[in-house]
Amino acid sequence: MQVKKFLKDNLPVISVDTKKKELLGNYANKGQEWRKKGSPRKVNGRDFPDPKGKEIGIPYGIYDQGKI
Repeated sequence: MQVKKFLKDNLPVISVDTKKKELLGNYANKGQEWRKKGSPRKVNGRDFPDPKGKEIGIPYGIYDQGKI
């Protein structure tokens, strides 16, 4: 695999995903809802629970290809 060879040679690796993403369930964007100042709604951020139960946080748009 080219990724492993590039990482071994300390060369940068990028990944570009061009597929359309469909949002399902709680992650669908249904629009805006105005709330009074000081009463924000608790929402899930950009981290999703790991299938093994360990939560992880991934900065939006940044993925370390060497750790996937």
